[in-house]
Formats: sequence, C-alpha cells, structure tokens
Amino acid sequence: MTDTSENFAHVTVLLKEAVEALAIKEGGKYVDGTFGRGGHSRLILEHLGTDGKLLGIDKDPRAQQSAEDLKSRDSRLLFYRGSFAEIRQAIEAQGWESVDGVLLDLGVSSPQLDDASRGFSFNKEGPLDMRMDPESGESAADWVNRAPEEEIARVIWEYGEERYSRRMAKAIVREREKQAIVTTQQLSEIVAAAHPRWEKGKHPATRAFQGIRIHINSELADLEKGLEDAYDSLAPGGRLAVISFHSLEDRKVKQFMRDKVRGPQLPKWVPVTDDGVPKAKLIGKKVRAGKDELAVNVRSRSAVMRVMEKCA
Repeated sequence: MTDTSENFAHVTVLLKEAVEALAIKEGGKYVDGTFGRGGHSRLILEHLGTDGKLLGIDKDPRAQQSAEDLKSRDSRLLFYRGSFAEIRQAIEAQGWESVDGVLLDLGVSSPQLDDASRGFSFNKEGPLDMRMDPESGESAADWVNRAPEEEIARVIWEYGEERYSRRMAKAIVREREKQAIVTTQQLSEIVAAAHPRWEKGKHPATRAFQGIRIHINSELADLEKGLEDAYDSLAPGGRLAVISFHSLEDRKVKQFMRDKVRGPQLPKWVPVTDDGVPKAKLIGKKVRAGKDELAVNVRSRSAVMRVMEKCA
C-alpha cells in the first residue's frame, strides 16, 4: 500500500524553543522520544557536529518510515521503534550509558489527527481505532464495545475531565446494544447527544475522545515511566524538555520536575534520608507559543514546555 502519511501536513510546535532549550553540544548524544515526522529531530541534527548522535523513538509505524528516510540521508540519526517509556532500553540498545538531552513532545500529532483512517478525530469519519501503534493493543472500537459502563465513565472522567462522563457512558452502552460502535462519527454523535450543555467553540465530544485516546495508548502511565527513565538516563548537566498539550500531562510534568528540584514534600515527622543536595534545576519558566506561531498553527495554543537540567 502506498504510504499517504506525507499528505498530512505537520507543523512542529515550539520548534526553535525546544531545540534551543536542549543547549546542544556538537558532539553530544540526544534523544527525540516522540519522533513523529521528524520536525524537532531535523533541527537537532543541524546543531550537531559530525560526531554527534540523535536517537529517535516512536511507536507509530509511519513515524518509523519517516525516520528510515531521514536515516538514509544522515547517519547520525538512529531509531528505536517503541514508546518513550522504553527510553532506557532504547539507549542501552545503542551501547550508550547516558545522554546529554531528551525531548518529549506529548500527545497526538497533526498527521495522526488529520488522517481519518487512524480514528483519532471526532470531526472525520473513519474506523474507531485511536492506537498510536495500530499494529498492537486494543482499538478504541474494541474497548467501547466491551468495557463495563463504570469503566467507560471513569476513563472519560479521569482522562478527559468530562463532567458528563456518566451520561456519556450510559449512552454508549445503550447504543452498543443496538449495534456495534465501529466509526468515529458513531461515537462522536453518541457522546455529543449525551452532552446537555454544549460550549461555544468546543465540540461536545472533545473531552470524551481525549479520555478514550489516553486510555487506549496508556499515555499517562507511559509519561510517568518515561519521565523517570529520561531523567535517570541524563548525564550531569543534561537537559530534559517536555511539551504538553493538556492539563493532565502538564501537571505530571510540573510535579515531576518540582520533586527533582526540591524533593518530594514529606511530613515533618518523616526523617530526611538524603543529603539535601538538589538533583536538578529548572531552566527558565514555562514556555508557550508566541503570536507568530499561533497565527500559523492554531494547535499550538495549548502547548506548554517545561525544561530542567540534571545537576552534577
């Protein structure tokens, strides 16, 4: 089958800001944990010298195709097919002990959203899939047609932050008894009809689709593991830059970086067991897209980048 992924334009969010945040050394080793279509990776490679190396990681087979194409033209790029939660294994597979920087650009990419066959979008008719790796795991259709009502409500509430999650879950279960829910439009119409208060400028299925997608791809569990292993993989002075697109992700990133900087906040009666030396420092304040980027890429409006540096 002809790969049509390049027909779906991808505008890399916070491109310059993210690469600058890594403070790239010409001979350093870096990881782009969410390679996508290689936007950040291409700019990182421009900053590396002949001895520098970049490891791209992605679970999406179309991302792998993009990486293989770039690899054929630039031998400094390496690639590992998998989740960024496997960053430790990916780095060890290259024979590296540590890296000088890690970039994570979280969430779903523009090509994934815009390709109706991937099943991420409530605005496009397509098979209800939502898997970032469509070759493994359970699809959204499989899940919504077999999960208990309570589980569906919990997922939409916890991961989508949707106040009408119970109404939506009840509607999903009621409709699947009539016929299987197999397309994005079916699910979109079901949850939209169950939403009693449509917000101006926001599709009523937005939060439900977000919650189901996060669940299907284990995004928050991957983020927790990926952050910890990315930090452990950094050499002293190495930097971790993370771009988030919704509050659930950003809260986890903010808390993780805060705890590395000042340590977890323990009750006063718990004896302190470490030496009190900071394990990391924050680099600047959180970064958002500027007005020029917002003018050309509306999806950048929710992006937040946080950066920290591992102490020696």
